[in-house]
Amino acid sequence: MITPSPIFLKPIVVVAALLVLIPAQAVAKQKESLPSLVITNEPLPKNLQRQIYSRPAQVRTIKPQEVLSDSYFKPSQTLVGRKIGNITSELARIQNSVAGLSGNLNGLERVNEERAAEYYANIATINTQLQSGTTPGNPRLVKRLDDAEGQLETLSSSMAKLNGMAVETSNIASEASFLLEEARAAYSLSGAIEEDHVHLAQVEDAINNTLILIERVLNTISDDMTRTSTYLSSERENLRLLGLAVANGEFYGRSLAKRPFSGVSAYDATLVPSTTSADPVAPAASLSSGPRPLAKIKFDRPDVAYEEPIYLAINEALKRYPNARFDLVAVTPMQGNAAQIAIESTKARRNAEKVLRTLTQMGLPHERIDLSYNKSAQAVTNEVHLFVK
Repeated sequence: MITPSPIFLKPIVVVAALLVLIPAQAVAKQKESLPSLVITNEPLPKNLQRQIYSRPAQVRTIKPQEVLSDSYFKPSQTLVGRKIGNITSELARIQNSVAGLSGNLNGLERVNEERAAEYYANIATINTQLQSGTTPGNPRLVKRLDDAEGQLETLSSSMAKLNGMAVETSNIASEASFLLEEARAAYSLSGAIEEDHVHLAQVEDAINNTLILIERVLNTISDDMTRTSTYLSSERENLRLLGLAVANGEFYGRSLAKRPFSGVSAYDATLVPSTTSADPVAPAASLSSGPRPLAKIKFDRPDVAYEEPIYLAINEALKRYPNARFDLVAVTPMQGNAAQIAIESTKARRNAEKVLRTLTQMGLPHERIDLSYNKSAQAVTNEVHLFVK
């Protein structure tokens, strides 16, 4: 085998190197000749189309049955719902307090009825024996008289309990009124669902019914206090007369007590036209005798603040006339049909009882207040007039 000389290999290597360099230079020249922007009417590739152009949104068709079904009205805990829960809890507490007060009041009334029955049994025995004839200072009658006095004092102790119940009931009424305002304010809270407003309406009605019950309990307590106060005052006078009768062995008789608006007659004084002042309580300019009232209370809006003006008016009257008596007149407007007049008459009498309760709480003796009612063509709403005798 003939081995080629190294001299003949070098040209071959050089030629191969030239063959490799020539295509690389050609490619570089070709790239330099290509344009930077190519405009063409050929469509974009599909992969670019999916990236650039979005498909139209497809919304699911909602059927009417889905709106009316339970899926929309699923239970949802909202801020208003939690507020309703708190109001309901407070209302339950207030109702329990009212039920407890009513039970205590009924129990106290039963005890007072038993004491009153025992008292009148002793009084009836003494009166019967006095009427039939007896000896002066009969020990049997003296014993009955002592028992009657003890029973009367037991009845007198119930006045303190009634006063405590009245204060507690007034506090509960204030809490219920505040709870009602809180329930009404919850309507304007944001974030409620339809069921929340339905529950709010139910809670509002329940609170209103509770307020009616509280007012009824308060009126019952007031009636009991009025009757007990009048009863005690009258019977203490009777016991003094009866003690004199037992000592002398002679019968003298006794006095009677009245209940508010029980058999009262219409007020016969001519009522002056209703005041047009914005102040619901308008005290009179003078205390002279005549039909001009000492004060007029117009109940043309809820929560009429009459306590301080009427206290000042009565205080001034008592300074000038220490032994003065007062007429408290429930005035009913004559406008409207018979049903409206009857409703306003009931409201006027309730308002008069409310004013009477306030006056007795202020310390004015119930014996110095006479209740009556009247109608007025000038009055536009039910009023309560206070006259000085």
